[in-house]
Amino acid sequence: MNSVGRPWLWMILLCLSGGLAVLFRWAEVPAALLLGPMVAAMGFALFGARIRMPRWSLVGAQAIIGCLVARLVTSGLVTTVANDWLVMLLAVLTTVLAGAVVGWVLMRFGNLPGMTAAWGSVPGAASTMVSMAEEFGADPRLVAFMQYFRLILVVGSASLVSRQLLGVPTVAALAPSAVVLATPLVPLLVTLAIAGGAMWLARRIRFPTCAILLPAVLGGFLQASGTMAVTLPPWLPEIAYGLIGWYVGLSFNRQIALHALKAIPQLAFSTFGLIGLCAGSAWMLTWLLKVDGLTAYLATTPGGIDSVTVIAAGSQADVPFVLAIQTMRLFIVLAIGPALAKLIAGMGARRLAVEGIGPDGFAG
Repeated sequence: MNSVGRPWLWMILLCLSGGLAVLFRWAEVPAALLLGPMVAAMGFALFGARIRMPRWSLVGAQAIIGCLVARLVTSGLVTTVANDWLVMLLAVLTTVLAGAVVGWVLMRFGNLPGMTAAWGSVPGAASTMVSMAEEFGADPRLVAFMQYFRLILVVGSASLVSRQLLGVPTVAALAPSAVVLATPLVPLLVTLAIAGGAMWLARRIRFPTCAILLPAVLGGFLQASGTMAVTLPPWLPEIAYGLIGWYVGLSFNRQIALHALKAIPQLAFSTFGLIGLCAGSAWMLTWLLKVDGLTAYLATTPGGIDSVTVIAAGSQADVPFVLAIQTMRLFIVLAIGPALAKLIAGMGARRLAVEGIGPDGFAG
């Protein structure tokens, strides 16, 4: 494959990525716009293509994702959280704690290094976790494999619960909204300025979550207060997802791929264990807030916000409630996730040293 000129390699990769993304979307695979480019880039890397994505592309994609997070913060969502914030916070913390327990079990009894196991086990926000993992010493390739393998299982199980166990029909996508013919210029420029400022700042200070956290907090405040609606052209988030997919996929090699495949049984076991622990949080919500079982289950399930919201919107669940808890968890993970991951990794440092395993998860 290296005999093909690099411009042609990028062109072939672009076409293959687009084709896979369309195919995955047609098959209703979660996060198709990220998984398509990532799978295509993995294939290129495993067949020896020597092309790489620059570091700044990942930081830029993180800033766009931060703006996407900010778009979730509305005055209605803030009101929903304010009404029952204590119980919601308790449910979110128990869900995050469940992810920490699963990460510790994977690190202690599996063959994954501590930091990677911790980041790969964080519930929800898969694309955000993958984009930040490398900043904190985790292997983004294994984290991506863990997060999206779990996401597929979680979304599939949530759809099954909604459709079969609770007798509620689901739909594949949200009802189409009105077509936006033009993007408002001033909010767009302000949003891009926030993203650009976060990208510039993240490259100059040692604060790894800055690229995502700054746009999420600042943009969320502006939107929730009614000052400005965070605005992005629809194609820009798609490019951001594609850049993350390429960055992770092109860094794969055969050793990492084999390591990931060998970990599938323990990942499947840990995923269903995490789903079970999160179901405990759902039961707590039904008991304390008297919400229905489907709403509580979807609010606490460790899937992506977009996928879970689609299932909730096509069922009888309380969509604002589901979105409120999922969004609260995302912000809490952004705030305490790095410290929690470091704590779990530190607990496994002694085991790695005794067994002669390096921080990348392979014998030294």
